[in-house]
Amino acid sequence: MRWSIVIALGYFWLTPIFAGPPPEPHNALKPAFGPDTGQSYIALADSLYYEHDYKAALHNYEYALALETTPSIKAPILKKMALSHAALDHVDECVDYIEESLRADFDPTVLTDDGFDIIRDTPLFDQLDDKYTPSFNIWSSIYLYVALIGFYISVMINFNKKIDSVARLLISLFIFIHSLFIFHICLSITKYEYVYPHSYLMSTSFSFLYGPLLYFYFKRTTQHYSFRPSDLFHLVPTLLLLIYLVPIYSLSGDEKLELLFQDAEDGFTLADFTLVSLKLTSLLAYGYFIRKLYLESKRKKELQRHTETWQRNLYRIHFLYIGTYLLYCIFISNGLYLFHFQIMCMALMVLYVGYFASVQPDVFSGFYRNTGKLLFKYEKSGLTKDLSLELMQNLRRLFDIEKIYKENDICLDKLAQRLDTTRHNASQVINEHFNMSFHELVNKYRIQEAKSMLKTDIRKNLNIIDIAYEVGYNNKVTFNKAFKKDTNLTPSQYQKTAVKPQEIPV
Repeated sequence: MRWSIVIALGYFWLTPIFAGPPPEPHNALKPAFGPDTGQSYIALADSLYYEHDYKAALHNYEYALALETTPSIKAPILKKMALSHAALDHVDECVDYIEESLRADFDPTVLTDDGFDIIRDTPLFDQLDDKYTPSFNIWSSIYLYVALIGFYISVMINFNKKIDSVARLLISLFIFIHSLFIFHICLSITKYEYVYPHSYLMSTSFSFLYGPLLYFYFKRTTQHYSFRPSDLFHLVPTLLLLIYLVPIYSLSGDEKLELLFQDAEDGFTLADFTLVSLKLTSLLAYGYFIRKLYLESKRKKELQRHTETWQRNLYRIHFLYIGTYLLYCIFISNGLYLFHFQIMCMALMVLYVGYFASVQPDVFSGFYRNTGKLLFKYEKSGLTKDLSLELMQNLRRLFDIEKIYKENDICLDKLAQRLDTTRHNASQVINEHFNMSFHELVNKYRIQEAKSMLKTDIRKNLNIIDIAYEVGYNNKVTFNKAFKKDTNLTPSQYQKTAVKPQEIPV
């Protein structure tokens, strides 16, 4: 038995040299004598490879490849075949086998093997390296940073009990799917999608939710809308898309990896065009209704100034995204990928919402002006109508007679103490009876006082900085900014026009 193995091994070793190459695997999978398993061929091919007989090794690797179907076994065989072609300076064949190896079992460290140093500087290998080696650049780093911020924001908004519960759920979901999409793009452009194939199409299922979520958020915050069962109709496109995607999501990692490679080969397909077109249709349709809601609330002047500004910018960023997505759809077939522009718009949306979530979370609920509607921020407030009127009268006394706005350290907490009530009640009284925020009310009184001082300063003896300090500002810059916002003039310009020459006594 031992001698028969030695003879067989000698036969296989000498055959490639004296008898020429063996027949191709599809004609005959094994010679007349010797081992008939893939592992036997691999062992023989490896010995030939380490003896630098690369041509003979390649033929035996081909036999082994024909017998082995398991991806984890095929991948090392394909790698050795690629290394053999690299040693023979066969660049095209080497690159093809590396790619086949990656498709069988994605392991980008294959590309770092020293055996490929011979062809590493060739354009084909560089192209393959760029195509499959996971790496971060400035864009992917920014996208990852924004996505992580977005996930954090979408969670933290839901912990803010001061925001209307429905409004915070809608806006947090809106930001979450933006963040998930940006994170998915980050995985794609860094090639980590091949490392984690189960991320395949992970954000696609939310394609038809961008419009409905923002539409109902605007509807809630501008009309205090309550949901009805018929509103579930808006989820039908998402449900149909999920029915289509669930079989793909249920595939194994190897099957999803094969789909990723197939998509890379096929490029932009008819199925991709259909999905992109439907998403664009959804964005445009809901964009129209969002625009109607925004313009209606603007016309009725139901929202406070800072809340109106918040919704205007939210609306504009969304339409900017729709515009860039439209351009992306138009030019994608011509090879002009306006890819990063739409992602930047989504990132801008996440950062904009994140900024307001940090500095002014009250805008998320939407504050109505005093138009007979109760501010739904204060739906559960214990402030009665009589107490509200009493606090309003006391507040007027503090501002009109005691002129507390002149105190440069005045704040809502101090005002609440002077009114002998809570900060929440003080804020509600200002919103309901003055249709503005605390800071807007203070600025209004301070600017009125400043204008009065400028009008009575006939000989212009007062310095602008003295007036700023007198009415409660800590610096001239803040005073100038607030004054110009109210009058469209700087204090100096107003001073020149406030008193006419003929009014000055001789």
